[in-house]
Amino acid sequence: MLIIPAIDLKDGHCVRLKQGLMEESTVFSEDPGAMARHWVDRGGKRLHLVDLNGAFAGKPVNEAAIKAIVKAVGGDIPIQLGGGIRDLETIERYLDNGIDYVIIGTAAVKNPGFLHEACYAFPGQIIVGLDAKDGKVAVDGWSKLTGHDVIDLAKKFEDYGVNAIVYTDIGRDGMLTGVNIEATVALAQALTIPVIASGGVTNLDDVRKLCAVASEGIIGTITGRAIYEGTLDFTAAQALADELS
Repeated sequence: MLIIPAIDLKDGHCVRLKQGLMEESTVFSEDPGAMARHWVDRGGKRLHLVDLNGAFAGKPVNEAAIKAIVKAVGGDIPIQLGGGIRDLETIERYLDNGIDYVIIGTAAVKNPGFLHEACYAFPGQIIVGLDAKDGKVAVDGWSKLTGHDVIDLAKKFEDYGVNAIVYTDIGRDGMLTGVNIEATVALAQALTIPVIASGGVTNLDDVRKLCAVASEGIIGTITGRAIYEGTLDFTAAQALADELS
């Protein structure tokens, strides 16, 4: 079980949002590269980056900060990145610059043809981010709920050849209220590709609960606010996950 630190980028800084609201942001660091190195040095095995400005603008905005992170990590662990990725050229540029996995979210839902092309052009390096509330997928920085069922959509994308699904329960993200284990397990059981949980990890109990269902196909969990505000000791969390996996 991977405990994956999230580095959310807004205006070149590391921030966290509450329930995806840009106006509800807290700056945790003004040096994204140093923050990335911090998590690597504490036992991180993968990093999760989000270009928040990019997600809202529909194009990359924080590329300088992303390059600083790649340089600081130095290839020691894989990096996955999402936010504002809408074309193949952007994916190619990010991969060429040292990103290992590109996460496509809103564009996958709105333009499945683009996702299909991306999976064909960059096999094994495309992850889909599905954000859902009450089982329905949300898009555009969570501002719009669609009628798409999250499991149906994930199965469709699995057929395209995506590497994994990052599943976020947007009712819990950044709220420190625990992971929606039931919904995450239901999704993982419906797929053969792995699921990465996101949203709600608060403490070591949440890590234990996820490790207990890892065999269903859940390979990791993304954590942000909890490790920045100290309700979850990151090093202890990864050590516990290693022990229980």
